[in-house]
Amino acid sequence: MTTEIITAVVILTALGLLFATILAIAYKKLKVEEDPRIDIVEEMLPKANCGACGSPGCRAFAEMVVNKTINPGKCTVSSPDAVERIAQYMGIEASHEEKVVARLLCAGGKNEAHNMADYRGGLKTCRGEAMVAGGPKQCSWGCLGLADCEKVCDFDAIHMNANGLPVVDIDKCIACGDCVEICPKQLFVLMPVGQKLIVQCKSLLEGKAAENLCSVACTACGKCVADAAPGLIEIRNNLATIQYEWNVLASPQAIKRCPTDAIVWLENAKQFETKENTELPIGKVESVLDLGNVYYQ
Repeated sequence: MTTEIITAVVILTALGLLFATILAIAYKKLKVEEDPRIDIVEEMLPKANCGACGSPGCRAFAEMVVNKTINPGKCTVSSPDAVERIAQYMGIEASHEEKVVARLLCAGGKNEAHNMADYRGGLKTCRGEAMVAGGPKQCSWGCLGLADCEKVCDFDAIHMNANGLPVVDIDKCIACGDCVEICPKQLFVLMPVGQKLIVQCKSLLEGKAAENLCSVACTACGKCVADAAPGLIEIRNNLATIQYEWNVLASPQAIKRCPTDAIVWLENAKQFETKENTELPIGKVESVLDLGNVYYQ
């Protein structure tokens, strides 16, 4: 019995040594030397691992930069100085990529678009409210204002303002797309900061039908179409639509006669360039509040 145990131990030990030797030889023969520049480039990156550049993370992006399959300028999270340092280290010229940020296509906050019912459910989220008849807001296309986008942003780039609307900090925004995915009304879009002419409305109603629900709704009046460069703006499904392939022709002239400030020109970091928000006419507010509707979930 003792002999059998000793024999088994010897055999297992021999097999272990054999496999270890094979693995050691295979490691030396098959080992792929990694370019040490990858570590250096990765250290120069912001380590956000956001995927905005199209790669799964900063490590993968560093590998692509070293392999010269992507320009360091594609990292829009890095500062221009950081991009330039990486380019100089790699001995290449940095491309100048336009920063992409999230934009909110709604300006109808608490002062402009009121609720038609009092929500008392347990899911105090935009997605929770949207599950019940699209939410309590009069405008079924409008922002529900419960900050799902603010909560999901890992970069502290979205904050709710006093009017119940999310404001994007374009300096902090890295265009990760999390706010785009979580918004049940699909109100966020990613666009280059150079696209300054924006329609902050998604309502498909026309004229007074739209304005009665939100004082800053697009009424499809067509004045922006007439005032903008030919072909830049079209009215589609009762909503002004900007053809961004003609963005070079865009100017503030298109917003001059907009009766509701639904179309805006974002000249600086501010998200809402419209006139100071004002309360809806008293009669309109009372007509909403007098409904007395309550809904639960």
